Amino acid sequence: MTELAAVKTALKTQAVETPSWAYGNSGTRFKVFAQQGVPRTPQEKLADAAQVHAVTGVAPTVALHIPWDRVDDYAALAKFARDHGVKLGAINSNTFQDDAYKLGSICHPDAAVRRKAVDHLLECVDIMDATGSRDLKLWFADGTNYPGQDDIRARQDRLAEGLTEVYARLGEGQRMLLEYKFFEPAFYSTDVPDWGTAYAHCLKLGEKAQVVVDTGHHAPGTNIEFIVATLLRENKLGGFDFNSRFYADDDLMVGAADPFQLFRIMHEVIRGGGLSSDVAFMLDQCHNIEAKIPAIIRSVMNVQEATAKALLVDRDALATAQREGDVLAANAVLMDAYNTDVRPLLADLRQDMGLDPDPITAYHRSGWAEKIVAERVGGQQAGWGA
Repeated sequence: MTELAAVKTALKTQAVETPSWAYGNSGTRFKVFAQQGVPRTPQEKLADAAQVHAVTGVAPTVALHIPWDRVDDYAALAKFARDHGVKLGAINSNTFQDDAYKLGSICHPDAAVRRKAVDHLLECVDIMDATGSRDLKLWFADGTNYPGQDDIRARQDRLAEGLTEVYARLGEGQRMLLEYKFFEPAFYSTDVPDWGTAYAHCLKLGEKAQVVVDTGHHAPGTNIEFIVATLLRENKLGGFDFNSRFYADDDLMVGAADPFQLFRIMHEVIRGGGLSSDVAFMLDQCHNIEAKIPAIIRSVMNVQEATAKALLVDRDALATAQREGDVLAANAVLMDAYNTDVRPLLADLRQDMGLDPDPITAYHRSGWAEKIVAERVGGQQAGWGA
């Protein structure tokens, strides 16, 4: 098999999960700008996601967020997804939008509030059973705003206790993916602020507990690829929430602010065998000022381009330069791959898959954008409001 053929084969195995909430109205905590044609129901979100998969060929699953995507019959929702050519993916919990969670959820000092939060997480596992989903994805906004507000160590104990109960509820083949974020909305201490804290809890829980790396959830200057390499080495990298940021928030399109960083991350993913393992490649983005479906398509393409470039790294030449301590040669190997224009390769790949070589053009040609603007009139648009 030629090098390019091997790259194409590897790219065909990659799948990028899109988030249901990215199809709805979302934005910043200051303002959400509504758009025409936005889905009003989980079914309409899935119909939009099916369009992304139809033109990219590599977005076969859709993550749900509970209660944003709550329905009466989850098995029926899973069938609806299958009938439209996609499947339901990770189930994301929400313990940050209820008034009871003002001082935290699973780490709250009040046992009754902790019970409410854990019951919600257990409900999410019930939903996984109904949808056939593998992953329960947890992100907690828990933390404190002022020194002395609460006992930092006790909050870690409460976190461990709640996670242990939910972990015990997981079924065969199900996983718990624990996400971290170094600040916001808590401004003094965050209960799961970094990969080390997430890793420590997952290590104690067991093999079904894995860490999620959200690419926007790090302090400036953090070497995310080091985190990726370390978690892969420890078999604790469960997945990514791909997005991008320039300052403090994290919901821009993946690769938008620093495409070179995305390439470096994918290089470590491939080096550590993550492309062919159970690492989940998920988008976690909101599209406030840009058209939603084209932005998601572009995001999937950005992940593909970074992956293709990482697959083109000359591993033998890189290893030789590293062994010989040739710093410039080693760096040049990476830069040669990064500077390669992989768009023709990906266009050929899509044609091999029976797809249009240009997914954005294919989407605009489909008429879906006009269709949903004309048909989705009235009702309550999906979104989390601000």
